[in-house]
Amino acid sequence: MSERVSRFGVVDIEKLPDDLRERVGEIAEKSGFVPNIFRALAHRPEELRAFLDYHDALMNRAEGLSKAERELVVVATSGANHCTYCVVAHGAILRIRSKDPQLADRVASNPWGAELPDRQRAIVDLALALAHDSAKFGERHVAAAREAGLTDDEIWDVGAITALFAMSNRLAHLTALAPNAEFYTMGR
Repeated sequence: MSERVSRFGVVDIEKLPDDLRERVGEIAEKSGFVPNIFRALAHRPEELRAFLDYHDALMNRAEGLSKAERELVVVATSGANHCTYCVVAHGAILRIRSKDPQLADRVASNPWGAELPDRQRAIVDLALALAHDSAKFGERHVAAAREAGLTDDEIWDVGAITALFAMSNRLAHLTALAPNAEFYTMGR
């Protein structure tokens, strides 16, 4: 029995505009499958393009946070927002990038209580402060991150990634997006 991927259905990647078909194809070639988020967002190619552009701008930066730390922000944010798709998908990427098969599970299941090294704790705490109750986010959160050694550029990274994935988490909830089965075993 096949599982429903999205409550709004999915689009065959071959039906995307050429530029998006190429971008998603490159991702599929690297991972061995097409992540369901792209199949679901393909209903609106302009929005998929904007999502990919902003995602790549934040997640592929050479400066600031490491690639593993960026994924840590995504998993913490998605755990706080109870987003199964993003926890599973980005948990897989975090396992691979951190070379730690347990980190993603610890952070996703209880991002507030996970035992972490000081730098990772500061990153997760900053993401949680913004994700959990953004109206109460303030100077004390930024000051704590600075005191823990994060630079202003890294603090910006945490905030921008948290904001993007707050949106992504809500799209996943809207669409009832199911994780690809392949994500569950990656990096284990």
